Amino acid sequence: MATTGNSPVSPRHATSGSRRICRACVLSESPPDIWLGESGLCNICVEWEQAGAQAVEGRTLLETDLTRIIVKHRGKQKYDCLVMCSGGKDSTAALYQIVRRYRMNPLAFTFNHGFVPDEHVEIVRNVVRALGVDWLYFDTSSMHEMFRAIVRSRSGTIICPICSLWYMNTTYEIAARYRIPLIVSGWTKGQTTGSSRSAMTTCACNQTSQEHQSMAAATKAFMRDVKKSLPAYRDFPSDMEAVLRIARKRHKTKAVALSPHWFLPIDTAEFIETIKDEVNWSYPEFSYPRKTTNCDLNFLSSWLALRDYGFSHYHIELSNLIRRDLMTRDEALQMLDASFIDEAFMEPTLKKLGLGVEDLAPGPPRSLKG
Repeated sequence: MATTGNSPVSPRHATSGSRRICRACVLSESPPDIWLGESGLCNICVEWEQAGAQAVEGRTLLETDLTRIIVKHRGKQKYDCLVMCSGGKDSTAALYQIVRRYRMNPLAFTFNHGFVPDEHVEIVRNVVRALGVDWLYFDTSSMHEMFRAIVRSRSGTIICPICSLWYMNTTYEIAARYRIPLIVSGWTKGQTTGSSRSAMTTCACNQTSQEHQSMAAATKAFMRDVKKSLPAYRDFPSDMEAVLRIARKRHKTKAVALSPHWFLPIDTAEFIETIKDEVNWSYPEFSYPRKTTNCDLNFLSSWLALRDYGFSHYHIELSNLIRRDLMTRDEALQMLDASFIDEAFMEPTLKKLGLGVEDLAPGPPRSLKG
């Protein structure tokens, strides 16, 4: 297995003391990306504290910024925007705000790579019915070979960032087909690791921050190899910059991608109660992190991240929220408890990919052709 300089550990070990955890956020020590000083703070938190008010200012957007964008695009086409809706609280609240607060006519868009539970699809169905908006449901198994290769390669590649490239590429293609000028998602403030303004040009998928360095390097190497070994993905975008280039050149769209949550000072608890009462939304029975809505493949992706790095992209997101006083550390730790995810728990997902628990065994990296 590629370890990117770290010794692989299982999720239960990663959360029980094998890796030290920052006393301020929830990032585990994972050199060379994350390290803890004598104070017990990670280098990311130290950098944040040193930046002070400047750090917050660079990540702040106002509702007036969003209003200007909406006014520019509203009423120009049949649909004012395309709203990516997974059925989770954040994307549902984003769709709700677009319809009820800003009086826009959206096309709701749900993508299913074969691992979205029926329960989640039904939640979206209830929401779009309550809001009276058109809904496009996209179901495909075209990514299964890619996901299978990620697991078998033992490359240290995390599934979710690769999946993000696929769904953003697909989203831009749909936006172009319907001539939709604006793409809306439920990305949180925690998914803007750099400037919130720059997040609009990276679709909240910026992999250049310090926390992502080893993960991004593994992904880059995997994408280079997958293009050589799996012809079906010859044209697959290798990073978000490639997605944006394809959007402009192949799909001929300059659609802007953003999240209302970056602009609105609305407390999470407040909008959860609103969507429960007004659009018949509810939490799914089971998910990770707790009180979120994610696909079944997400359990496997998170387990691999914890094994190989000691933290996942959710730890990065929630740590960003902690630093901005939008979540407490205790709340984040409860949400990120992964003790229930083990090999047996993931067996149905692995089976759907044509894999078994033996494919999770540690070992050296394997060729994609092997």
